[in-house]
Order: sequence, then C-alpha cells, then structure tokens
Amino acid sequence: MIVGIGCDLANIDRLEETLKQFGSRFLDRAFSEPEKAEIARRKKLSPREYACAAAKRFAAKEACTKALGTGFRDGVFMKDIEIVHQPSGKPEMHLYNGAKKKLDEICQNRQAQVYVSMSDDYPWAQAFVIIEII
Repeated sequence: MIVGIGCDLANIDRLEETLKQFGSRFLDRAFSEPEKAEIARRKKLSPREYACAAAKRFAAKEACTKALGTGFRDGVFMKDIEIVHQPSGKPEMHLYNGAKKKLDEICQNRQAQVYVSMSDDYPWAQAFVIIEII
C-alpha cells in the first residue's frame, strides 16, 4: 500500500550559486559523507555536472519530506535522508533519525520500502519518491 508520494524540481543554476557561495558549509549541512563523495566525483567532469549531482540529491531530499508529509521540520533534517547508488547505478534512499522516526510513524512500524527516481535536464533536476508499506 502506498502511503506517501513526493516530487520536487530544483534549478541547477540556483544550486550552482549556492555551492559557489557556501561551498563545504552547504555540503556538510545537506549531505552525508557517501553523498559528498559521489557528488565530488562529478566535479572532475565539470562544474555543471557537479551542480547537477547536488541538485538531483537536493530535489530527492525535498521529495522525500513531501512523501513523509513533514517538510524539513519536526526533527527531519537534510542529513537524515541519504541517497546512494547501488553498483548497478540504481539510486537508493536511506532514512535516519527524525526521518526514520516519521517513516515508522506513518507506516505504523510495518516494513516499508522507499523508492526514489532522479533525473536532470539542464537547467532542471527532478526527483520522485514513493513510500510503500510492504
């Protein structure tokens, strides 16, 4: 049973400006160490790819908070939501702390699956998140 759906659209130029202005301060606040490592690998390709990687993950985190029904409040922080990739390239979303607590609450502690899909087409990055009780 699907208990949450969220989507978000992020402007890559806006994220690129945020990265230029706040750099590691923004990255440290928004992303986990594995996420920062994945984003950093894109920096070697180009500044635009670097910004695209950050924007997609940022959009996915926003979409997740919409699926949870919280936004970034009530103890849900950006770093509580982590997007990593399987060896196949498929993105995977992991929830921790306040986000995990909210997930358990809406799923009434039943087993849940969180699906994430991310895409970008400059100047936009988008993400969709579905939460399903399995």
